Amino acid sequence: MDRKEQAIRIWQTGVDAVGGHAATSKALQGIPQPDQILAVGKPAAAMARAALEHFGPRPTLVVTKDGHGRDLPDYVTVIEASHPVPDARSLQGGQALREAVEAMKPGSHLLLLVSGGASSLAEDLVPGKTLGDLEQLNIKLLSEGLDITAMNAERRKLSRIKRGGLLSHFHGDRVTVLAISDVPGDDLNVVGSGIGALPGSVDFAATTQIVASNAHARAAAADLAQVDGLTVHANEECLHDDFLNIAEALGERIRAMPKGVMIFGGEPTVVLPTNPGRGGRNQALALALAREIAGCEGITVVVGGTDGTDGPTQAAGAVVDGTTWGDGAEQALQQADSGSYLDHAGALLVTGPTGTNVMDLLVAIRT
Repeated sequence: MDRKEQAIRIWQTGVDAVGGHAATSKALQGIPQPDQILAVGKPAAAMARAALEHFGPRPTLVVTKDGHGRDLPDYVTVIEASHPVPDARSLQGGQALREAVEAMKPGSHLLLLVSGGASSLAEDLVPGKTLGDLEQLNIKLLSEGLDITAMNAERRKLSRIKRGGLLSHFHGDRVTVLAISDVPGDDLNVVGSGIGALPGSVDFAATTQIVASNAHARAAAADLAQVDGLTVHANEECLHDDFLNIAEALGERIRAMPKGVMIFGGEPTVVLPTNPGRGGRNQALALALAREIAGCEGITVVVGGTDGTDGPTQAAGAVVDGTTWGDGAEQALQQADSGSYLDHAGALLVTGPTGTNVMDLLVAIRT
C-alpha cells in the first residue's frame, strides 16, 4: 500500500478499537439484567445495539445525531437531533430521557449509555429558558475557541438533566453508567455535560465506567504501526489548544521526524470569523499543517474526528502531504473555509458515522 493508504489504515484502526459496539460489549460482562436501557450521544445506537444483543429485548430509548440511529430493532424508540447546535428535537430527546427515568419503579435497574455529543442532542431546560437561548449559547460557544470543559460548564447552567440532574429523577435500586469519553481526563462530569454523572447524594447503588477513550484509540493505532514495521516516535494527547498553535508546534516536530509515525489525540479549538466558510476544527488543523509541511517529501498527515464528522460537515477531517498547500489555501484558512479548499484538492477524509466518539486523532507518517 502507499503512504496515504497506510496512514489512513492506522488512523482507522485506532477508531475501530474504540467502536461503541465493541467497547460496550466488553463492559457488559457481569452486569445484572437492566429493566430499561437509555443511550444518548453520537455512538448511542452502537452502544444500545451491543446491550440488546447481550441482554435481549427490553424497553430502550436512543437519542442520537441525525443519520446515526441505524441498525436497531423496531421496538427501540429513536430520537435523532441536531449537532453541534441543538434544535427542537434536542428538547424532545431530553424530556424523553427524563420521563423514562422518572417512570422507573422501585427495585428497578437502569443501564445508562453515555457518549459525546449528548450536550447538544438532549436537553431539558431550566424554567425561564427557551430553545432560542440554548441555540444562541451554543453558537456563541462554538465560535469563541473554548475547550470542551469550558463549553460544557456553560451548557450545564441551562440544564435540568446535566451535571447529575438526569439521575436525580431515578427512584429505583441500581444504575449502571457506561461511557465513551470525548473529553480530556475522561471525567464523567464533563462527558455530555455530565448527563451520566451521579447527583450529589444518591439512595441507589451506582456503578460508572469509562469503556473507551482517546488513549485506547491511540494505543491501537500505535500497535498497528509497529506491526507495519514503523517506529512510533510519539503517542500523546496534546491537541488541546488553538489549531494554529498546534500546527506550529507539531509542524516543527513532524518536519524533523525520522522515518516512522507520530500519533496525537485531543480536541483543537477554533475562533471563527463573523461569516465562516465550510469546515471544522480537523479540516482547519489539517490545512494549517499542510502549510507547515509544504514541499516536504515523504510525509503524510491524517487528521480526523473519531466520530466520522467534523463540525457541521460530512467529512471527518482530511489527509494532507507536502503537495496539498497551494494557491488559495491561505485565504481559505483565514476565512475558516478549509473544507472548500481541501475538497477541491481531493484531500477530505470521509468515513461516515463510526459508532464512536473519543475526540480527534492525528497520524503523521514519514517514509
